[in-house]
Formats: sequence, C-alpha cells, structure tokens
Amino acid sequence: MTNPAERLVDLLDLERIEVDIFRGRSPEESLQRVFGGQVAGQALVAAGRTTDGERPVHSLHAYFLRPGRPGVPIVYQVERVRDGRSFTTRRVTAVQQGRTIFNLTASFHRPEEGSFEHQLPPRLEFPDPESLPTLSDEVQAHLGALPEPLERMVRRQPFDIRYVDRLRWTREEIEGADARSAVWMRAVGPLGDDPLVHTCALTYASDMTLLDAVRIPIEPLWGPRGFDMASLDHAMWFHHPFRADEWFLYDQESPIATGGRGLARGRIYNREGQLLVSVVQEGLFHKLTG
Repeated sequence: MTNPAERLVDLLDLERIEVDIFRGRSPEESLQRVFGGQVAGQALVAAGRTTDGERPVHSLHAYFLRPGRPGVPIVYQVERVRDGRSFTTRRVTAVQQGRTIFNLTASFHRPEEGSFEHQLPPRLEFPDPESLPTLSDEVQAHLGALPEPLERMVRRQPFDIRYVDRLRWTREEIEGADARSAVWMRAVGPLGDDPLVHTCALTYASDMTLLDAVRIPIEPLWGPRGFDMASLDHAMWFHHPFRADEWFLYDQESPIATGGRGLARGRIYNREGQLLVSVVQEGLFHKLTG
C-alpha cells in the first residue's frame, strides 16, 4: 500500500476487540508524539461505529491529555451516553499502555429541515487551488531541493496542501504579519464513499495547519522552529456534507496568544463558498532553549 490516501483510510479502519472497544494502529514515525489529528480521527471512527450510521456527527469536543507514543497501538473505549429521538451522544477515551492520552465527546444528529438558514460570506476572495504551487514545489523553489526528512514527510502526506499566501522564510518577512493563514486542502487520492470516513479524514486534516495562524507573527512556518507546541483541545461543528477528497479551503486565524497558549479558529469552505465546518483549537507554546 503506497498511496498516502489509502494509508489514511487503513489508519482509520479500527479493529473491534469488544462491543464498544476498538484498537487503532499508531505508525512508527520519527516524531516525538503521535499526531493529534490521527487520535481525534480514530476516536471519532470508534464513536461512529457504535451508532446506527443514519445520524451524521454534528459536533465534537476533545482534550489532548498526554502525548501518545508512535508505534504503540491505541485502545478506544466508547461510552454510550445517550440514544435519543434526534441526538446520539458518545464519549470516547483513548488509552495507550494503560494511560489515558485523549478523550472526546461527539454528538450525532438526525438530519432535519431547519426553519431558517443564514451564513456570513467568506472574509475574502481566494485564488483557486490549481493556481497555487504545491507545498513541495514552494519549498524546492526556496531551498533548491527538499531536505530528505522533509521530502519523506511530504511524500507520505495524505493531503495536498496549498498555501494561499506565499510562505515566509525569514524573520524580516514575518514582521507585521497578521495572525492569519489560509490553505486549500484535499486528500491525495479517493477515500471511498463512506461519509464517516470523510468526516474522520477531515478531522485528521483539521489539526495539520490550524496552529500555523498562531505562529505566523512569531516565526517562519518552515524555518527552524523556536517553539515546542502541542494541541491542548479541539472542537468542531459540522454544518454541511462534504468529501475530504475534494478541494476545501481552510481559513485560519488566531485572535489571541497569551500565557503560553495560543487560540486558533478555522472555517472550512467548499469551492462554492459554503461553510462546511467550524473549528476551534488551543495550543501550548514553549520557547525552545539551547
């Protein structure tokens, strides 16, 4: 299996080891901790596998409690909190080597017609993704060639990421920059037709670039990192159906960073400007020494 999109689908295909207990793989990678989007996506799969499949998830709220270890399986324990006429609620605890590393509460809602609708338009007109360079092309244009670790990371990336604004490489370029970032994203290959897979794949993707908005006024995104950062919590609200293997725009901003924490908000749109998902996350930032 060489296609990164296929690997993502396989990563989200949990093993059921009891009625409400699932086991997920955690790839052995050269990372300090398991990627948070992986844990959130797998936990949402576990929650969804215990519902009737007819109610899509409309929101999730999660906390990252401890860093997960790459290469060690993660067990997801699901609590069936509520099965109502319109709403289903699940609580998921992720355990690795006997320690809770993550918990998530997800709510599923039976589709119904609303009595009214409204949506604020996107804040700006954004260029089409086809007009923007790929991440690897932009890095190569600046560095001449991709460093081997970065090349390996880009090659294994399950999502094509295209930054709307040119990447800044020096501290002079970031001077006066707003705490905003926007990217077009889509899975690098087809993800099948299961709506839950697309929802969980986008949950995975939502953690990939959101904290960029916090870092933009502080340091170049792809230069040497001056801060160790970790996701603290993550919340999502799903407004409309979507496919994660079709282009979506992730517009991100950070309204505040203080006390060693940075808050980031994201809005995910389709190409027609319809708001699909709203995201909020807080991250911890510690200045690296030495």
